[in-house]
Amino acid sequence: MRLARFKTVRGRLLALLIGIALPIAGLTAITAVTTYQTVTSAIRTSQMRTAEDYAVRTRVWYRGALRSLLAGGSALALNGRESSDCGKVGGQTLARVAGYRAIHILPQGGEACAFSLDPELSAADLAAAAASLKAKPPVQIWAGTELAQARYDHVRLGGKRYLAVYAQSDDAGSPMREGLLLVDPELLDQVFDLGDGEPGLVVALAGRNSDIIVSRGTAQPDDASWLPARALASAAKEPSQAQSRAGVSRIYATRIVADPDFYIVASFDDALGQAARTQFLVLLLAPLLTLALLCVVYLRAIDKHCVRWLRGIEAAARTRSTLTTARAVIADDMPSDIRSVAEAFNVMVEEQEVRQRKLQTALDDNRFLVRELHHRVKNSLQVVQSYIGLTKRDYRGDARMALADAECRVHVLSAAYRFTLADGEMQPVRVDLFVDDVVTMISNLLRRRDQWVSSTVATRASLSVDRIIPLGFLIVDVMSRALRSTPAVSIQISVSDIDDGTVEIAIEADREIVHSEPPKLFAGLVTQIEAVQAGAPEGSRLGAWRVAHFA
Repeated sequence: MRLARFKTVRGRLLALLIGIALPIAGLTAITAVTTYQTVTSAIRTSQMRTAEDYAVRTRVWYRGALRSLLAGGSALALNGRESSDCGKVGGQTLARVAGYRAIHILPQGGEACAFSLDPELSAADLAAAAASLKAKPPVQIWAGTELAQARYDHVRLGGKRYLAVYAQSDDAGSPMREGLLLVDPELLDQVFDLGDGEPGLVVALAGRNSDIIVSRGTAQPDDASWLPARALASAAKEPSQAQSRAGVSRIYATRIVADPDFYIVASFDDALGQAARTQFLVLLLAPLLTLALLCVVYLRAIDKHCVRWLRGIEAAARTRSTLTTARAVIADDMPSDIRSVAEAFNVMVEEQEVRQRKLQTALDDNRFLVRELHHRVKNSLQVVQSYIGLTKRDYRGDARMALADAECRVHVLSAAYRFTLADGEMQPVRVDLFVDDVVTMISNLLRRRDQWVSSTVATRASLSVDRIIPLGFLIVDVMSRALRSTPAVSIQISVSDIDDGTVEIAIEADREIVHSEPPKLFAGLVTQIEAVQAGAPEGSRLGAWRVAHFA
């Protein structure tokens, strides 16, 4: 697993846990399935073995009854030649074995001999029953050699049900040719007594049409509600689940005793299967739930002991932009490595604050020095301007005009520094205030009595001091040349906004004037202002320039 694909610590740790948990969950599921299959197979084997045990015990009992019939029948055939002797010997034979109720013997070359302990049974009834069983095929040989051709069945005579054992001998040397033994079904009940057995077990010896001959595990001997609603294959090798006649789902196992309609049917409730399924679910879900609980606890532990402290450091780092006193939280229960990171972060913050204080102090000192420098420059310019003004009084004519022009230019510098330092900090200069101030100074220093200078300013634009100074020089240069060359002229300067980011400065006279070639310095001034000439000097128009300004 490539943990680098996950971007967060929590994601990587969770992915690592899942990478470990999934194989464990897979092995747990395989173990649960294997255990469930083993248990269910053992349950099916036990159920089939239970039915087989009852079938074997029933076959053994029937074989014992067959031996009794052959032995008793042979004795009757040899000793009971007369009917009176037959009855006497038959009575003694039946009396010796509890549960034997009637016997019918047909000796070789003699008359039939019959005796019954139940008065309801007549010799004719026994002969008819023997004839009926004779017509049916003998039972299959179970193991080894059979003692005789036999038929195991049950019959109803005189209103009672009997277990019937019929034997026929083809050996001419045998004194008995055929015999029938009727036994009370209660005698077989002892054979079915295997103890308490499995809880919910019901077993019966069933005959044709699912008649119950002997049963165990039911409250009423004749209760057939537990039998399957549909006929089951008597030779099935595996238990099958079916609906009982009472509508309850049960497990059934069958084993043949005598073909085709004499078999053992055993019914089981699904308690063991339900227990196996419950065990399977426990084996499957308990580890999975444990792993899920482990994931939840692991996530909470990650959040509590790792991610929470990392988020605290992140929050402190982000809060630093608005709260300079923010620090990463340090607690006693923090992991040592994260605590080390938090302490290193706080030390870094403190060192940064020390550096910031030093830088702020240096910046304040520099600002103070800059303000002081500009203040000295402004004072020096005012001294220069005053000196030029005093010197100008001693001259007349062109010399006086040149000194006045120089004084005006020095005033541009002085005004620019005065406006930019108006609040004690360097800041952009408003164009309207600066232009009005410069125009007033031009009117005071450069115009003659017959000349006039005015301004129309409709803008709130601002320019830096580095651009406002050359703008002032440009205005002084253009107006100075026009005032010197044209008597009685009236000049107006208009400043207006073209759009949100551009202002236009236009200078115009009230009459046409002779335009002189601007000095070479003029182009440098336009470049410093970053201005674009919107109109060339022509006629009464002295020029127009467009300047991009601060918003």
